[in-house]
Amino acid sequence: MADLSLGALFAVLVLLVLMSAFFSGSETGMMALNRYRLRHLEKSGHPGARRASALLARPDRLIGLILVGNNSVNILASAIATVIGIELFGEAGIAVATVTLTLVILVFGEVAPKTLAALAPERIAFAASYVLTPLQKVFHPVVWLVSATSTGLLRLLGLSRETLESRPLSREELRTVLNEASAILPQRHRTMLLGILDLEHVTVDEIMVPRTEVMGIDLDADIEEIRERLLRCQHARVPLFDGDVDRVAGVLHLRRALALLDRGELTRESLRALAVAPYFVPSGTPLAVQLLHFQRRRERLGLVVDEYGDVQGLVTLDDILEEVVGEFTTDPGDHTPEVVPQPDGRLLVDAGIGVRDLNRALGWDLPTDGPKTLNGLILEYLETIPDPDTSLRLDGHAMEILQTTPNGVKTVRIDPSVRIRRPRRAGP
Repeated sequence: MADLSLGALFAVLVLLVLMSAFFSGSETGMMALNRYRLRHLEKSGHPGARRASALLARPDRLIGLILVGNNSVNILASAIATVIGIELFGEAGIAVATVTLTLVILVFGEVAPKTLAALAPERIAFAASYVLTPLQKVFHPVVWLVSATSTGLLRLLGLSRETLESRPLSREELRTVLNEASAILPQRHRTMLLGILDLEHVTVDEIMVPRTEVMGIDLDADIEEIRERLLRCQHARVPLFDGDVDRVAGVLHLRRALALLDRGELTRESLRALAVAPYFVPSGTPLAVQLLHFQRRRERLGLVVDEYGDVQGLVTLDDILEEVVGEFTTDPGDHTPEVVPQPDGRLLVDAGIGVRDLNRALGWDLPTDGPKTLNGLILEYLETIPDPDTSLRLDGHAMEILQTTPNGVKTVRIDPSVRIRRPRRAGP
């Protein structure tokens, strides 16, 4: 090295700094690649993506190669800088070379290339793969030794490459990915995908029609009342029961019953003959599971029962699908029937509305892990049945109770423009 001219030493030093920048940028570029986009490009036949994916298949060896190369050129650059410093400044040149080279390496060999690679990882990583692939073969023995040593140290700490690489995306991580895909997926599509993720956490109890609102046909009623009820029914399938909803006789397809009306053959016995056996759904069944049950059994309606066999409500296939795609409406101006807008901008809300439906209609985030209706939330919060004209603050939302019944709240007035920042404990 002493035989080289000062100009040659400077040229070698510049080359080594450029090599340091290459290894630093390659490391950041490779590690910053979007793995899902990389797989897509690889399947599309992109040559750079294929090489990068092959290198990332063993990240321990890739990092070992990059660090061996980076440290080698940095050490060699330090030696050459020291020689140049001594040649120019004598013994003081050692300190001058150390400080100067540290700044040069820090700026041009580390910060600048890594910042560039972080901003454009694909461009840097795919280009670097042309060089790293053959280097990995040339330096395979050294890289293997370094990789084996580091893997052994990790195993002593109770870690392994297989364990760290096998971690799948969690549900919340996948949710974050979908929320950040706004530039790719329309809002409606993202909402649908998020709705699919929620099917595992939502049960039939949260979306069912409660038993008090089940529109069924009481076979113990007068035949004229049954006729009127059939004519007013807005559902394709209705349950038949004997006096009480817990005594279900079957499920009737309305089209068949209307055919009986046209022929004048409507009787209780003929309705029983047309009904099919009811399908019962255990309370607490997740929607994802129930959707599969509906598909396998070719059913569209189920009666939710508790552990004692008492009917708690009714759930349909359409109810589950609406959790994914949203409400089925025929008029773009339709709104949730339990929420009625007023001329002054306030809302009249039926307290029997489900908490999930209210959250969806108003964009709120009321808790859904407790009572399933707004009435239930209010009663749980106040711990008593309130009087009309009672005002309260529920999760920061101001509400006024307009109507009550002996056993609950019937109608609530809400001003959606009012949002009160609630303290740690909110009060009425």
